[in-house]
Amino acid sequence: MPTLYLWWLLLSPFGYQPPAGYVAPVEPGEQQVFVYGTLRNPLVRWLVAGRPLVTEEAFLPGYRRQGLDITPAPGAGVEGELVTVEPSALRRLDRYERLGIRYERVEATLDDGRRVWVYQRLPPLLPAQ
Repeated sequence: MPTLYLWWLLLSPFGYQPPAGYVAPVEPGEQQVFVYGTLRNPLVRWLVAGRPLVTEEAFLPGYRRQGLDITPAPGAGVEGELVTVEPSALRRLDRYERLGIRYERVEATLDDGRRVWVYQRLPPLLPAQ
C-alpha cells in the first residue's frame, strides 16, 4: 500500500493537473534548483527525480524558513542544497511540489551569485465574497 501511495503522489499522471493557463518555464538543458525541505532527503529526491541526484551545500540569502516553506526576510538566509536536473526531472519536481497549486517555481540568487530555481509556497486563496 505505501508503494502505491508513493507512486500516486510522486509519479502518476493522475491526481495532479496544473491550473488552466498555468505554464511554468522549462528551458532546454540543465537547470539548477535550490532545495531546502523534503527534497534534501536523498531517498525522496531519488523517488521524485527517478534517479539519484548529486547535491552541493548552498545558501539562499534574503529568505527565512518556516516549516516546509520559505518567505522573503531581509537579513535572513536559508541553508539548503543545490541540485542540477534535466528538464524531465524538473517537470517531476514541479509535479511533486504541486506547481501552480501549492508552490510556484521562482528564480532566486544564491549567496555566491548563481541564479537558481526555488519552490515558494503560493499565498492561500481568499474565499469568494
